[in-house]
Amino acid sequence: MQNEHVKPNFEFVALMASLMSIVALTIDALIPAISDIGIAINSLDATQNQLLIIMIFLGLGVGQLFFGPLSDSLGRKPIVYIGFAVFGVASIICLLAPNLEIMIVGRILQGVGLSAPRTISISIIRDTYRGDYMAKIMSFVTAFFIIVPVIAPAFGKFIMSFSSWEGIFYAQLFFAVLVSFWFYKRQEETLKPEYKVPFKTSVFIRGTKEIFKHRETVSCTIISGLITGSFLVYLSSAQHVFEELYGLADSFPLIFAGLAISIGFSTLTNGTLVVRFGMRNLSFVALSTFTAIALLYSIIFWNEPDPSVSVLISFLSILFLCLGFIWGNLRSIAMEPIGHIAGIGAAITGFVSTILSIPISIFIGKYITDTVWALFAGLGICGLISVVLFIAFKTRPLFASNRAYQ
Repeated sequence: MQNEHVKPNFEFVALMASLMSIVALTIDALIPAISDIGIAINSLDATQNQLLIIMIFLGLGVGQLFFGPLSDSLGRKPIVYIGFAVFGVASIICLLAPNLEIMIVGRILQGVGLSAPRTISISIIRDTYRGDYMAKIMSFVTAFFIIVPVIAPAFGKFIMSFSSWEGIFYAQLFFAVLVSFWFYKRQEETLKPEYKVPFKTSVFIRGTKEIFKHRETVSCTIISGLITGSFLVYLSSAQHVFEELYGLADSFPLIFAGLAISIGFSTLTNGTLVVRFGMRNLSFVALSTFTAIALLYSIIFWNEPDPSVSVLISFLSILFLCLGFIWGNLRSIAMEPIGHIAGIGAAITGFVSTILSIPISIFIGKYITDTVWALFAGLGICGLISVVLFIAFKTRPLFASNRAYQ
């Protein structure tokens, strides 16, 4: 049963956040180890090694395309268990990989496995809540989840202080087992038997057709891909920017954590504001601010040397504050009209946005060699396209009374 006015249960929020957090731990904890891994597998091209971060998103995109529909057929819980099993096998492949190509295969498979808990957690939330209250729960879950990116690089660096980079993979496996056991003991199945849909290839066709009936769902999915793609550029190049361009190897985990806190703070704030102001209004203001800040940086530092680290961090902090009001709300707007196909809906929209983000991040990332300017130019262009799409395909007037639509 979906709830609109029920106070969120803390354990439910924490558990859903934990299912998502394994993804963040698998990505961000490895960032400080990229150079060491490159040496171990004889891959010394920093640009190529960034694929160890980017390509896991390919697995996340492809995996959820299948796990979402399967969850509509078999239930939410069995799919989570299957996903964690795939993740375990993939982690072993990464640990034994003799070269970059094999490790990339392992990272893609890690993404495939983790797409199950990541996607199913969204479906479980959609099974349980709807409307702005769904956005509220998503915000709280995301805010809880943000704790992991804050500490993950420092966690990875801490493990490497007394172990090798392999220790990071063992730690990820340990937490995956812990969360899967917690999920097994405490989370009930949210997909009622009468709503189960037989798994057929035609479900993709019907689901896609249903999604394309809702123009706002399509536009928000594309926007999510654009914004996520531009963020992936930062994620994959952060070590290069702060450690090599700015010479801040020792401070990098703290800088990364501080910027992640910006996202977490705004995400938590969004959870308290979204019911009052509406997810569309907050999304639009955040998208507009995000775009303006990125373009402002691009104009100020056009053909100029990179600014001081304090100026760079100030611009990035404002951008990341905006992200907290964008991601959860866009996801909720996209899912709102397709709750009757929550599993396949989350799968297809997530697949499209993720697959769209990968070429964007690879294309922009190759220009970040001696300057960080390309990062902001990419953010600005992606933001500008997003604002245009948001305005063109909105289904409700912006800044109208939110109560009129509740």
